[in-house]
Amino acid sequence: MTLTHGAKYLSLFLVIGLLGCNKVQPEPVRQVLHSENPSYAASIDQAGNKVAVSAVDAGVTVWDIHNDTALYALKHQGKADNQILALSLSPDGSSLATADSQNFALWQMSDGKNLGFWAVKDATIRDLAVADNGQSLLIAQSDGKVQHLTLATGRRLEFLGHSENVNSVDLSANGRFALSGSNDHYAYFWDTNSAQIIYSFPHPNRVTKVVLDQQGRYAFTSGSEVTAFIWDLKTGKKISQLALSRAQIITAARFSPDGRFLVTGSPSRALALWDVHSGKKVQQWQVRAILNSRPASAVVHAVAFLSDQQIISESSSGIAEVWEVRK
Repeated sequence: MTLTHGAKYLSLFLVIGLLGCNKVQPEPVRQVLHSENPSYAASIDQAGNKVAVSAVDAGVTVWDIHNDTALYALKHQGKADNQILALSLSPDGSSLATADSQNFALWQMSDGKNLGFWAVKDATIRDLAVADNGQSLLIAQSDGKVQHLTLATGRRLEFLGHSENVNSVDLSANGRFALSGSNDHYAYFWDTNSAQIIYSFPHPNRVTKVVLDQQGRYAFTSGSEVTAFIWDLKTGKKISQLALSRAQIITAARFSPDGRFLVTGSPSRALALWDVHSGKKVQQWQVRAILNSRPASAVVHAVAFLSDQQIISESSSGIAEVWEVRK
């Protein structure tokens, strides 16, 4: 059979349509507006019960995820405008650490009570992390130092393993172990009691995001180009490298409770589920863009597993979105 000129184009359009349908992203099963304006940062606790969001004009608001209710709002002392650019909820959801470029604070999540304010001298704060019950804090600095602060004793320990900006840090739930990543192309897993390096994770470029599995099995480190690795914390050896399709920075990551999967978010609205042991992408989504942004854009600030079947993301659009995991 010979197709006419019009029929050929009709067939081509049908094929393009079918291919387009195959690439359509699944819709979220639930969306909740947490800020009318774009947000600077967000953090979700390990169980997915609470999320803290720092927005342009609203300071930091803590939300109950399951009931979709705002619990309270927080802000730093003497700050007319919200400048809080880093947030960290403890894995158990009991404590929240907040930071602007020079100051950091700790808050009690049961009632929003402030537990202390501190300042960094001669450097800027790049990231922070907090342990369960707010027992210790980890502060990443632009001068290559990482501070570990033990609240009960006031003990400060400085980790000096990095030679350049420290971009990202994470802390074990008990505060004993730290993970830090720097512009010096290294991520280090180290002991917060002694500041001794346990494992070194080299990268071909600057390390921009690090995340610990809170059950002590894995570490995730990612760089400024197509480099993202999962490491075995028992041996220090690489388990897998994520099969990233293009140069992209990872801005959020979380391991699943069963250790089988990793979910990541990026500045390109991309949300992806990965197999830990193979590094292959299992599923992907696209978060909602900031209203009226041109081109359409949003940064994924935080991700978490609500269950084996659902993932939640919080992005700079000011919206929390719940996604169904395909079985």
